[in-house]
Amino acid sequence: MHGKILIVDDEAAIRALVRMTLHKADYVCIEASGVNEARRCIVRDPPDLVLLDWMLPEISGADYARQLRREPLTRHLPVIMLTARSAEDDKIRGLDSGVDDYVTKPFSPRELLARIKALLRRAAPLAAEVSLTVGTLVLDPASHRVTSDGVPIDLGPTEFRLLRFFMSHPDRVQSRSRVLDQVWGPNVYVDERTVDVHIRRLRKALGMSGNDRLIQTVRGAGYRFSPGPP
Repeated sequence: MHGKILIVDDEAAIRALVRMTLHKADYVCIEASGVNEARRCIVRDPPDLVLLDWMLPEISGADYARQLRREPLTRHLPVIMLTARSAEDDKIRGLDSGVDDYVTKPFSPRELLARIKALLRRAAPLAAEVSLTVGTLVLDPASHRVTSDGVPIDLGPTEFRLLRFFMSHPDRVQSRSRVLDQVWGPNVYVDERTVDVHIRRLRKALGMSGNDRLIQTVRGAGYRFSPGPP
């Protein structure tokens, strides 16, 4: 089996379609029709990834994603938003809520599988890598922790990978397309504006320790991670 996926959707037909797609690809599926049931599933049988519908009966999927990011048990759990909302503003709102990716209905089963595989691959343990240090900022891939002067900084899985990429390539201008290839992986269907959303979230997380200044915007070129002046 390739992994365990929690499908959170109040429409039984959608859950059945997703379940059939995932079973063919050798994934184990857990299903929940709402947030309360999803919470019980996560405590009882923790999944490797969550497919989360936006429109749910108790609270919205976006609000639940924010809750997942606040809880220690699910802070680093990969989440893909699966929704009929296709407007760009909705996509940005979904990503801002803490999800790692966004798939619109009706979806292509092949695209959904590609996104799941890519996200699980990116979320795989990185125990063989050494810690990275820039100034007071320390990133430890083995423990999946980031600290500044010893104080923990909470990051979602995508922001963690983004910071790891930047800290591994200091003082270099990185275009959005290169960031997508290196952090999200090649042949992944992700819009370049997604990079800006996650950069904003990463800066916000680093802001409390004053390390947001390390991520510099290079107008017309992309971003640079540097302890020096912009």
